[in-house]
Amino acid sequence: MIRLAGKVGRTVLTLLAIAATVLASVTVPAPVASQQRVREAAPVAPVAPVPAVVPATQVATPAEMQAIIEGVQAPNRQGLDVLTLEEVMERFGVPGISVAVIHDFEVHWAKGYGIADVETGAPVDVETLFQAASISKPVTAMAAMVAVQDGRFSLDDDINEVLTSWQLDGAGFTDGRPVTPRLLFSHTAGLGDGHGFPGYDPGVPRPTAVQILDGDDPSNVEAVTMVRPPLTAMHYSGGGTTIMQLALTDVFGESFPELMRKTVLEPVGMTTSTFAQPLPPDRDANAARAHAGGQALGDAKWHEYSAMAAAGLWTNARDLARFAIEVQKAARGDPDRVITAASAAEMLSPIGVGDFAVGFNIMRQGEGWYFSHSGGNWGFTCFLIAHKAKGYGAAVMTNASGGGQVFREVMERIQRAYGWDSLDKPTLR
Repeated sequence: MIRLAGKVGRTVLTLLAIAATVLASVTVPAPVASQQRVREAAPVAPVAPVPAVVPATQVATPAEMQAIIEGVQAPNRQGLDVLTLEEVMERFGVPGISVAVIHDFEVHWAKGYGIADVETGAPVDVETLFQAASISKPVTAMAAMVAVQDGRFSLDDDINEVLTSWQLDGAGFTDGRPVTPRLLFSHTAGLGDGHGFPGYDPGVPRPTAVQILDGDDPSNVEAVTMVRPPLTAMHYSGGGTTIMQLALTDVFGESFPELMRKTVLEPVGMTTSTFAQPLPPDRDANAARAHAGGQALGDAKWHEYSAMAAAGLWTNARDLARFAIEVQKAARGDPDRVITAASAAEMLSPIGVGDFAVGFNIMRQGEGWYFSHSGGNWGFTCFLIAHKAKGYGAAVMTNASGGGQVFREVMERIQRAYGWDSLDKPTLR
């Protein structure tokens, strides 16, 4: 999990450019009943450029929208517009991507492109698993909201009253205000770790959550400690989400992958996703390899993560889209959702310091408000964004450390093609 901290730009282009810069430096419709894989052919460039924008009220068929996004862009604004999506992937050394588009509160389409593993030549299909990295954080936040709804704890409880297997040393900073789940999920708890999680080669010893928090062997990161009073500032902290991982296992009394399966993944319909570490063999059979520069990143197919809440989700763009739709539908008050409208509001409302709510980054883009999260693990980068009210969004996952350039371009093409209000200017008076 790579830290993507700091003030987020006001436009998606700025946000994605920042994410792409950071990630490039790293060495590293509703649920369906059938689990049958749908193999997708590699994208084919159209003979001539296709219109780059379809009026939002006249969204075309999934196949037609895919052709717009995959092809040379028109009008040609230079840059990457002159390239097909396949050529963009080749330009930045990204073997495979998983893409899903949300329209009218449903998955409009989902598709896999390219190669999942350059060593085997296996293609990416719609169910191929990628590492979601930091997008694991808002998914974990939904599990916490389920726990709040069940009365297991509140967002404003002292975290030391929730934890039973470990205690956070306040170091004198919590005398006036305790650290709470709300502050941990919004990166305002006062923790100073600021680190990501590089993960571990398969087969080597992995630390427990407690060993990570204490910085004890075999953890490969420093201890998570307080450095300022809670709610002083936003400082991105993977360690804070790891504290919440431990809190959730304490209150549920079962393993983190199992409680996440029961509380979020299965109820939401994320049918191919898992937090299991290591990845079970049956899931590994259709999982992407970590890459950089178009080549396998190392001898290991991918890294494993003990900080599962912060970096351990295996998923694909279709399942991430289903997760975002669950939040959107709950926020508009639909009945029988995994979380209530009140819980969705907690996930979509910044707490007052920084741009984060409980799990998500919240931002205004153009004339719209969006919730999002980016992610980067060893050999994987990804991005999820969705509108707070209008029922559209997108997810892009890549199996390359330099994938930020590609997911940024795909997101730009999706926004233009579907006419998102992130591109709108204020209405004239």
